[in-house]
Amino acid sequence: MKFRRNYFLLVIHLFVLINISSAVASDKEDFFTAIKRDHRHTIEALLQRGFDPNTVDEHGQPGIVAALLLESYEVAGALADSSELLLEASNPSGETALMMASLRGQAALVQQLLQRGAAVNRPGWSPLHYAATAPDGASMALLLAQGAVVDARSPNGTTPLMMAADYGPSECVGLLLAAGARVDRKNDLGLTAVDFARQRGRDRLADQLRRSTPQR
Repeated sequence: MKFRRNYFLLVIHLFVLINISSAVASDKEDFFTAIKRDHRHTIEALLQRGFDPNTVDEHGQPGIVAALLLESYEVAGALADSSELLLEASNPSGETALMMASLRGQAALVQQLLQRGAAVNRPGWSPLHYAATAPDGASMALLLAQGAVVDARSPNGTTPLMMAADYGPSECVGLLLAAGARVDRKNDLGLTAVDFARQRGRDRLADQLRRSTPQR
């Protein structure tokens, strides 16, 4: 009789576990479907039920980073509102929510993340590098105002000014120069921001940068 009772309890326990596992899998599927479709209300409902906003997809992308990659900005805003969001969570490429929001030119979200305490500076590629190629300079201005290192060096020695000179808007170049960016800095290949602009065929910008180079 005791054996039958224990067997019955084990079956019940397994049934409960299977149902919980199915519910979790279903919520995860709903979560990433909502991200793809930019359904803010679905995300908010999931979060209210206790779903983890830091859940990653099959590629290791945290939800908010995945949303920004897909330009699902309503969802990104909802996730940024969550007190449970890990601000420095990154994808396998080391990209955080602040970096991706800066790249996409989502200044309101950049400001929101900064107010929440997202790190404006980080080793290697920084949010300012990403902001240097944004559609406009609004995100960059916010980062600089919060103390972003203007001449931050990436792992290969690239600075935000080099990024902006390569394929960023002239507005970003101007903001970096005004903040004291050094035009004569070189990357690991010995290239300066002037060289980046020349290689991209941006001769007028290259001349502007050359005139801003400190005279020795």
